[in-house]
Amino acid sequence: MKIELTTGWLKFAIGWGAVFLFRLLPFRPPNFEPMLATMMPFSKRFGLLGSFLFGFLGIVLFDAVTSGWGTWTAVTAIAYGTLGAGSCFFFKNREASVKNFLSFGIAGTLFYDAVTGLTIGPIFQGQSFMVALTGQIPFTLMHLLGTIVFATLLSPALYRWVVQSEKLELSVIFPKFVKIGNK
Repeated sequence: MKIELTTGWLKFAIGWGAVFLFRLLPFRPPNFEPMLATMMPFSKRFGLLGSFLFGFLGIVLFDAVTSGWGTWTAVTAIAYGTLGAGSCFFFKNREASVKNFLSFGIAGTLFYDAVTGLTIGPIFQGQSFMVALTGQIPFTLMHLLGTIVFATLLSPALYRWVVQSEKLELSVIFPKFVKIGNK
């Protein structure tokens, strides 16, 4: 009997680690983060469940370490998980190009900001919808700027140097630990 472990988990950890560390940078502009831009190239490799978990667990683990869990964690984790699943479907028959990263990134950012920015305040904080909408506009513009920068520069680089890299496969780095079992 031969047991083979999935060899892409190192790449998954690199993606999560990069997003996590960037989000910890002090003095970075609000809502200027690489989560979606990192998730998009990874969705070409990790399928529906992996893509959902990349976004969902990325938020859950970050909140666990930084701010703690709250209602915002559930809403934002589900929203990013849904974006991961949507990214998987979008890129299934499309090439990993700057144009496609920008297309999905912009639409995904608008979806994410509408779901999170227009629900958390009004539903959980008693904020009026108009106050939430008015406050969301500059926040979304900054988020879109970050998406455009990261989708143009980071997404293609991650796809080429991490997702497609055979050197980062666990079977290459630790060949004896990946294949366990009888010959």
